[in-house]
Amino acid sequence: MINIDELINNEQYQQGILNKGFDKAELEKVIALHEEIKPKRLIVEELRSQKNIQAKQIGKAKPEERSTLLEEAQKLKTDLDQKETELKALVSQYEELIASVPIPADSSVPIGNEDLFDTIKTWGETKSLRDMAGELDHGDLGASRDWFDSAKAVELSGSRFLYFKKEIVQLEFALINFALQKLMKIGFTPVIPPVMVREEAMYNSGFFPGDRSTAYKLEDDDLYLIGTSEVALNGLHTNEIIDEDQLPLKYCGYSTSFRREAGTYGKDTKGSFRVHQFDKLEMFYYVNPKDSWETLEEILAIQEEIVQELELPYRVIACASEDLGAPAAKKYDIEVWLPSEERYREVTSTSNYLDFTSRRSRVRYKAEDGKNHLVHTLNGTAVSISRLLCFILEHWQTAEGKLNIPKAMEPFLGVKEL
Repeated sequence: MINIDELINNEQYQQGILNKGFDKAELEKVIALHEEIKPKRLIVEELRSQKNIQAKQIGKAKPEERSTLLEEAQKLKTDLDQKETELKALVSQYEELIASVPIPADSSVPIGNEDLFDTIKTWGETKSLRDMAGELDHGDLGASRDWFDSAKAVELSGSRFLYFKKEIVQLEFALINFALQKLMKIGFTPVIPPVMVREEAMYNSGFFPGDRSTAYKLEDDDLYLIGTSEVALNGLHTNEIIDEDQLPLKYCGYSTSFRREAGTYGKDTKGSFRVHQFDKLEMFYYVNPKDSWETLEEILAIQEEIVQELELPYRVIACASEDLGAPAAKKYDIEVWLPSEERYREVTSTSNYLDFTSRRSRVRYKAEDGKNHLVHTLNGTAVSISRLLCFILEHWQTAEGKLNIPKAMEPFLGVKEL
């Protein structure tokens, strides 16, 4: 949820929203509705007050006065009912519109569509698949070792599902343990959250209303399957007031995640890069607002450390304003080089949500002055397994069709080769 006072009074705030591609006419409509509602709400409150006074007068009135007072009361009730109906309709329209307004892009974010990102850093040597020790893409290598079975998964569930089998399952849990151990050493609390949540949780975390088409819904239960544990972690302190000295709160949530991948027909149909069901370890922070920008850089550093220890060449990009989700004021992506496609592909992202989700979830902290203030929230991928496996398989395959294990992973698998 945005700060309506800032929206009305701060031109830079407005411009940050417009930089995300939000329609100017819609933004002006939100402001106009807000200004229209204020005097109408005062009128309704005044009429309600008059109604209460009138009720007391009727109770005390003499019999000969009561008929006139009752007639006046009926007129007042009719007027109040009409004004309340008008106000309710305006408020409903306003709430629907303001729910779609994103948080402004920070002034440091490059302006424009997704192609206008800034490259912050590159690391490692990039090669084409023909220059690697092995020459199979991740889908073919996985199939050749009977690690991926897409044919049976399609029979069972449809497209974009996979059976993961044999040693690749060991590798998945080794990756989770590798990242989990690293995060716990630096103060993260591990969490396995619910993967089914109410609509309010999807809204509070910023995924609704904008990303509704990507979510699976269980109609009979009125619940949604999460696309990331971030949704559930964002709900961990809903309606709470946290003592300032408890901040930051750092969680790492492991979950199976589900995405419909609407709008991606025909893209990444091979292998495990883009699937409907995948396992993921996500970082989530609740922080003092004064620390949130420093925390964004901290999360990025953790992500880089993980990718570097897996010895995968990558680049860091600052995403352009129109490529930011509704809650994100700024986002970094780490993209790893995928030899079979000879291009970088996203493997992690991290975003600063400022007070967008905490305003919706009503998560505050009590400062030293005794006042309550909204916390800031941030999130970042630690490891997204199905996607990370694509890069590991292509970069670490051998000419014999085996898979070497990055040195950092050896303690978690107990072998140097699969």
